[in-house]
Amino acid sequence: MELARQSVPTAGGRSQPRAGRARLWWTVHQWVGLKLSLFLTFILFTGTLAVVSAEIDWLLQPSLRVSPVAADAQINWTAIARNAARYPGVARVQGMEAPTASAFAVKVTVSDRADKLFYLHAHPVSGEIQGQAPWAGAQRILRNLHRHLNLPTRIGVPIVGLLGVLLFVSLVTSLVVYKKWWRGFTKPLRSRDARTWWGDFHRLLGVWSLWFIALIAITGIWYFAESLGLDAPPLPRVKTERVAQPEEVPDLGRAFAAARAAYPGLKVQHVLLAGEDSPYLQLHGDYKAVLVRPRSNTIWVDPATAQVLLVTDGRDLNVHQRISEMADPLHFGSFGGYWTKVPWFLFGLALTGLSLSGAAIYSLRIARERGGKPTLAQAFVGMWRDNPRWRWISASLIAIGFALMPVLIFQLD
Repeated sequence: MELARQSVPTAGGRSQPRAGRARLWWTVHQWVGLKLSLFLTFILFTGTLAVVSAEIDWLLQPSLRVSPVAADAQINWTAIARNAARYPGVARVQGMEAPTASAFAVKVTVSDRADKLFYLHAHPVSGEIQGQAPWAGAQRILRNLHRHLNLPTRIGVPIVGLLGVLLFVSLVTSLVVYKKWWRGFTKPLRSRDARTWWGDFHRLLGVWSLWFIALIAITGIWYFAESLGLDAPPLPRVKTERVAQPEEVPDLGRAFAAARAAYPGLKVQHVLLAGEDSPYLQLHGDYKAVLVRPRSNTIWVDPATAQVLLVTDGRDLNVHQRISEMADPLHFGSFGGYWTKVPWFLFGLALTGLSLSGAAIYSLRIARERGGKPTLAQAFVGMWRDNPRWRWISASLIAIGFALMPVLIFQLD
């Protein structure tokens, strides 16, 4: 550290403050990438899987599959809600979610008399219920692990969000440490030894993933800031009071017809039915605003009278709200369908590999300094062995996420 503060004269009379600064930048880059590498890798990997979590559920749950439906086919929301309400064991229908893609069923969120949540899968056109699925499927499990480790959100979100800061520091320091980094886009991997190969692999992944690292880091920092109280003002909503839960789902035909007439361009993604918290029907979806959550475009309808109470447009949000609403689509790549989800998944794998390879490089360097021959086995063993204090923090956080899984699966209070 003294080299960073003092100038060391050279034989030609020049000073060497740059050597000290370069060493400092390298130390910061190494420290940030190494100390929580196991935890960072876990969060990056679960986030990568979360991008395709709906597809994982599709593979695991046969009732979620349908023969591909035409893109312009109208979803029969009314029939789906009516059939879901009549399904055995259902006490309340809470909401419906449009199919992820043409071969997906509609997901209906329902609860039983003990207020335990589960899903029903309905054919989008016929409205027929094809089967049921647990509340804690792959999508729910991966999102909760990635977002807050199954901890209360006020605790878990800041912990995970802090990794966004570390990613950003790692990005900035890498651009300083690796001189002329732009030459690395086409640099081949050398196979002289494990240390050389991992180093080249790390730099190659890094330069190709620079834009993605910046995106994930910035959105992660935004989540961290929101968790500390800097969240955006709430979106417009109809003021409601708690009411008695309706005994059955009312006839929604008139309400949906009124909604379509008042908001003809809305492509409905989520439907929230009347319940204890609100006696009104809410339709969320996509309209003309880009990079916003579906809730930014909402229409509120009184299902009893088919009266439209409120229409919101994502283009009317203020700057703070707009940034908040675009964080999720950018973070998970959900804004462009599979045209964005596939690249997000692939670059998520690259970012996970970047975290692993950075820790492996450090382990191989330690092995070489000890006089051993750097090998691939030493790289992965060393990721644990050469990080004695911080490894337990990473392991503990990961263990907490899995230990709290029963709370999510069994919906324990």
